This record gives sequence, C-alpha cells and structure tokens, in this order.
Amino acid sequence: MKNVSIYTTPTCGYCRMAKDFFKEHNIAYTEYNVAEDADKRKEMIEKSGQMGVPVIYIGDEMVIGFNEEKIKSALGI
Repeated sequence: MKNVSIYTTPTCGYCRMAKDFFKEHNIAYTEYNVAEDADKRKEMIEKSGQMGVPVIYIGDEMVIGFNEEKIKSALGI
C-alpha cells in the first residue's frame, strides 16, 4: 500500500470529497491542516507550487485537487 498524505483546510469541499473517497475505499491517509500548520503550508507550497488545496501525495505521485481518475490510477484501483 502506498503512503497517502493530503494537505487540507477545514472549509475545503474538494478536501472533504477526497477524504470521503479514501474512507469509502478503506485507504489510510495522513492529513495536514495547512490553515493551522504554517510549516506544513510552507512545505506544501514548496513541493507543489500551489496555494490551493487539496494537494494529495500517493507514494511519489502528486495530485492537485480532487481528481478521482488520477487518484484511482495512482492507487492502482
């Protein structure tokens, strides 16, 4: 199983959709709330060049936003 992490904010609808997707498919993930965690926010921007969330990492693959096809492909489901 690939390591999954997601950078989110509490008000982000696409973040919620991504987390619901992971829960539906029993995929464990680590969540970073970039609204509260300035270090993780800086890390996310440096890694992705993005200010928007969600930024999802599945193994070494980065997915910007909730792109279900890309997420499924990265997870091999």
